Amino acid sequence: MTAFAFATVDMIRFGRGEAAQAVPALAALGRSALLVTGATPGRVAWLQEALEAQGVSVTMFPAAKEPDVALIEAGVAAARDARVEAIIAIGGGAVIDAGKAIAALAPATRPMMDHLEVVGKGLPLDVDPLPFAALPTTSGTGAEVTKNAVISVPDAQRKVSLRDARMLPTLAIVDPALADGCPRGVTLASGLDAVTQVIEPYLSSKANPLTDAICRDAIPKGLAAIRQIMQGEDPQARDALAWVSLCGGLALANSGLGVVHGLAGPLGGLSNAAHGAICGALLPHGMRANAQASDDPRLAARIAEVQGWIAQAFGGTPEAAFDTLHTWSREAGLPGLDAQGITDAARAKAARDAVSSSSMKANPVALNEEQLLDLMERAR
Repeated sequence: MTAFAFATVDMIRFGRGEAAQAVPALAALGRSALLVTGATPGRVAWLQEALEAQGVSVTMFPAAKEPDVALIEAGVAAARDARVEAIIAIGGGAVIDAGKAIAALAPATRPMMDHLEVVGKGLPLDVDPLPFAALPTTSGTGAEVTKNAVISVPDAQRKVSLRDARMLPTLAIVDPALADGCPRGVTLASGLDAVTQVIEPYLSSKANPLTDAICRDAIPKGLAAIRQIMQGEDPQARDALAWVSLCGGLALANSGLGVVHGLAGPLGGLSNAAHGAICGALLPHGMRANAQASDDPRLAARIAEVQGWIAQAFGGTPEAAFDTLHTWSREAGLPGLDAQGITDAARAKAARDAVSSSSMKANPVALNEEQLLDLMERAR
């Protein structure tokens, strides 16, 4: 068997009710904490109150948008001013990325740009991050178990990663109940993102036996769950999506991603489109592009497996699976790239920029600009 390594967080707690039960473990991270939240901190007042009841001094920091350089710098300043000992993030993937970056940079002595990939120097952190805990409230990014944070750099019109092995959270609490009642559009986009993040590591050139086992279990579960929950709120489907999202984070952190995320990063930096919606629109066409460009029997067999799982979840034949997934997603309400505000010029630049993106390094086949443009044309 091929040798491989697998890195993950110190502790994962999964299950309904775990968020409330884990408060003592959160309080043990430090006597003072920065609580990073979404745009409406009142929704997590219960956690602030529970931490304070445990003797923790809590400073609130709302992250009302996807993290960019200015937001992270503001969070770092807030953490330093309050002299916090730990960072806790509760929210969607953007909130967790914000918290993770703040935890990494608050103790750092160098400026952020020294550590950012692609547009910066990509240097490792010079000081260990603060203890960090993540509680996802959507099922999509798997950011609670990854070692990077995606940050928008407006000056460069790019989304890039701050990445270091020490950025793996100290504690990940995945309580599916936190996503109950999540809006339909967010559920669809984040759910398709979660599915993408178990498909791409399965097709990745860096796949290993452990990530294969995770993804083989998660891909059909994720496809079935996203279809079920779009028909109506369903706790079992929420549980399944939370599991799939966690699996995606574990898999991508150890086997990488591929062309969908390779394009989603640049496209996100060139528009106001949400990351999950971009990934959902690109997913069937990214798989098609890889299938058409490769003559590798191993990759062909894996893509055929995924096509079979799509047909099992949504109907139709495996051969028509890419079209089936595209049509179902649009009928469920997922906008195409045009409706997301992604222009021809943005697609052209993304095709050029994707070549240097970290996600493309694990794509199972090299795709040129023409193939990437054709892929995005199909996703319009």
